[in-house]
Amino acid sequence: MTLSPGETGRAAQRRRTRRTLVDATADLLRRGLEPSVNEIAEAAEVSRRTVYLHFPSLDQLILDASAGVLNTEVDAALDGARTDDPATRLRLLVDTMYDGMERSLPIGRKLIKVTVDAAPTVDGPVRRGHRRVRWLEWAVGPCRAQLDEDAFEDLVSSLAVVIGWEAFIVLLDVRGLAPDRARQVTARTARAVLEAALAPSS
Repeated sequence: MTLSPGETGRAAQRRRTRRTLVDATADLLRRGLEPSVNEIAEAAEVSRRTVYLHFPSLDQLILDASAGVLNTEVDAALDGARTDDPATRLRLLVDTMYDGMERSLPIGRKLIKVTVDAAPTVDGPVRRGHRRVRWLEWAVGPCRAQLDEDAFEDLVSSLAVVIGWEAFIVLLDVRGLAPDRARQVTARTARAVLEAALAPSS
């Protein structure tokens, strides 16, 4: 079905308003705030009603804003990578993610809180992590020829435990590591997981 010019214009306006809301929320999160709907509406210069027209809940808006902030730099770095070595790719992924996570710790804490507080799903999609899984699959993609499908999936799952906000916050809060030390531990552990997956079976 072809949209009329008026419908096309309204769709574009909805996208712009949604982008404005996400950007305003991301800016508040970067400042370490836990913004309310009123604060987001004020920052975006829209009404509360407009916020709820575009997002069913405050948590969903915060989740979308958090994901946008955390993902842009990693996508750009991986798109520019020119290596097929999985160990080098993993180190690039860890370094780029940790650069962003160190600067955006309040956002990461909020992202996890929103996920944990959400109502449980039954046989539904995972609440977040799609992009992280895609990054990990890219990093170890050159290993596909050496592993069967189950082994490859196990490798990605094992790396998902090691690389991400959850592991970063555990290293900071439970182990008391400085961010740079946490980065080194993560990189070393990820490499060990990769080497174990590729080691010849006895």
